[in-house]
Parts: sequence; structure tokens; C-alpha cells
Amino acid sequence: MVRLTLDLIAKSSNIKPRKEETNAQCLKKLTHINFSDRNIDSIDDLSLCKNLSVLYLYDNRISAITNLNYSTNLTHLYLQNNCISCIENLRSLKRLEKLYLGGNYIAVVEGLEGLEELRELHVESQRLPLGEKLLFDPRTLRSLAKSLSILNISNNNIDDIKDLELLENLNHLIAVDNQLVHVKDLELLLKKLMKLWKMDLNGNPVCLKPKYRDKLILMSKSLEFLDGKEIKNLERQFLTNWKASKDAKKISKKKSSKNEDRSDSYIRERGSHVEGSSQPSVLRHNFSVGRHPTAQVGDGSGKTGS
Repeated sequence: MVRLTLDLIAKSSNIKPRKEETNAQCLKKLTHINFSDRNIDSIDDLSLCKNLSVLYLYDNRISAITNLNYSTNLTHLYLQNNCISCIENLRSLKRLEKLYLGGNYIAVVEGLEGLEELRELHVESQRLPLGEKLLFDPRTLRSLAKSLSILNISNNNIDDIKDLELLENLNHLIAVDNQLVHVKDLELLLKKLMKLWKMDLNGNPVCLKPKYRDKLILMSKSLEFLDGKEIKNLERQFLTNWKASKDAKKISKKKSSKNEDRSDSYIRERGSHVEGSSQPSVLRHNFSVGRHPTAQVGDGSGKTGS
């Protein structure tokens, strides 16, 4: 196995010391170091490389992120396809803008609090135990809420991305080949992510749901690309008009139903009133105009007819 040391960097660097210049002075000038695919299994103290801004260490055997505390000018860090199981020892990298950690053994996205300049985070295709999924520490998400604009969480067995609503400035979400199922969950997320203009969800079960694309386009005014396909203005306008027409029909049908209910209720009340009042009316009529069959009216003489 190989340990990344200052001596190894000095021997492999393309920068050759000038006359009367030491290796240490030469290392201070380095801004880019590329030791990808070199069987590196650990990182030594690189604090002497004070101007280091880009470090390529992908396709190695690194199991832990160590000794980068003093690389405070680092802006790009490439650690994909290693053996890393925990995101740690990065909080001092205040200028870090892009972090690549795909293809490792990371189970929780954590330990990124304080990285207020981080714009891109790539944690796709973690090699997780069967049945497990990538999780997110809410503290890290809250810390990245203002800065993060691109997030790649593809192929991580994820079935719920509700927590990502904290990332208010996210504009590109890559979440292909996961286990997202419910369109409703995506609609709720899009309500929160007002700046999201590009989203890739290919390979998720939700993509097979009826009118999946239509519903997401209608939910988000900011979305311009969905699953690699541009959302044309004509497409969005057509769907908007279709929804408006559909909603208008629903409202009209509801009003019509209410009117019918009122009419039926009135008829029932009216019928009940008529049935309850008809019998007394008839009785009153009989008592006022009817006579006993044997009664006769006298002629004023006190005699009655025979």
C-alpha cells in the first residue's frame, strides 16, 4: 500500500525547484495535486502545501479522510471510488466548493457543517449493505441550505427525499436509479425548492406513474429540464391551460351539484309542509259551511216544519 507523503509529492511533481530553491519552497507553490489511481491508502500531513486548491485522489484505497485540516485553500476535493465509510475532518476547509465522494461506503451524509462555500456535493453509488439506504443528517442539510446548488445522490436505494426541502438554493438534483415511488412526495418537494431548474429521476418507479411528467411540470415554474429532456414553453402552456380547463369544469360541476341539492331539499320541505297542513284545512271547511242533515231553519213563528 502507498501513503501520500510530501516526499512522494515532491518526487512525482512536474514542478522542479529552481536554483537555490528547496523542496519545501517548491511544495508551497503547488495548487494542483493528482494522485488518482495510485494505490494510495492513507494521506499524510500536507500542511506544507499551503496553496493547494485542487486535490485528485479518486480510484484509490483510502479508508479515512485525514490530515487535510491545514489545506485551508482547498476548493476541489476528488475522493470518489475509495473505501471511505465516514465523512469527517473536513470542517476546516472553509473554501471548499466541490466535493466528490461517490462510490465509497458512506451510509450518512454528515460532518459538513461550516462549509458555507460548498456548491456541489456528489455522493452517488455508495456501496451499502443490502437493504440499506443513504441517509442525511439534518444538521448538515441546514448548514448547506444557502450554498449547495448541485446534489448527486443517484443509485443509493433512496425512497424518500423530503429532507432535501431544506436546500433552498438547490438548482440541480440528480437522483437517478433510486426507489422513489410517490409523485405526491415530489410535488411537495418542488413546492419548497423554488430555484430548482434541473432534475434527473430516471430509473425510479415513480417515473412509470400516469402523468408523472405532467404533474411535476405543473407543480414547478422554475423547472426547465426533467430527466434530461427540456421543458418547452409550449408544453408548459398547454398543460397549464389543460389544468385550468379541468379545474373550471370541476368548479362548475360542484356548483351544479350544490344547486340540485338545494332544489331537492326545497321540494322535500315543501312537500312535508303540504302534507302536514291539508287535513286541518278540510276540517275547518266542513265545520263552517256544513249543516246537520236533520236540522231545519225556523220561519220566525216558532213552528218547525213537519
